[in-house]
Amino acid sequence: MKKESKVLLVANYLHDYPNATGREIAKKFKCALSYAYILMSKAKAIEISVEEVVDEIERGLDSIAPSRGTLNNEVFTDTVNHPPHYKTGGIEVIDFIEAKSLSYHLGNVIKYISRADHKGDKLENLQKAQWYLNRAISNLK
Repeated sequence: MKKESKVLLVANYLHDYPNATGREIAKKFKCALSYAYILMSKAKAIEISVEEVVDEIERGLDSIAPSRGTLNNEVFTDTVNHPPHYKTGGIEVIDFIEAKSLSYHLGNVIKYISRADHKGDKLENLQKAQWYLNRAISNLK
């Protein structure tokens, strides 16, 4: 199957199942999880339908809402379901945490370390990770 057609298939699947995870896409389309995220990213970039564009133009708007895909080569992201600071490296942090069956505390350690360079204050994120790690350690004592 050509890459372009796989992207279209993923786009159609995401249209029908907008909350699908990277893991579901990887399983459904028989590919690596990191490649599933690439496919999802490309699929979301083409998700604006012709009808939506026509509606926007008819209303006289200059831009399309950020959650809808791309416009003028600007890529918009879904900051609620798939924030970019949680999927750096080709895998979403939540998928890693679930795959490793980490506890709440250890999951938060991974979350704050993973996003430290990509969202907010790095030192604060690392201190939060340290707080959750200390809590997990004290719970073991």
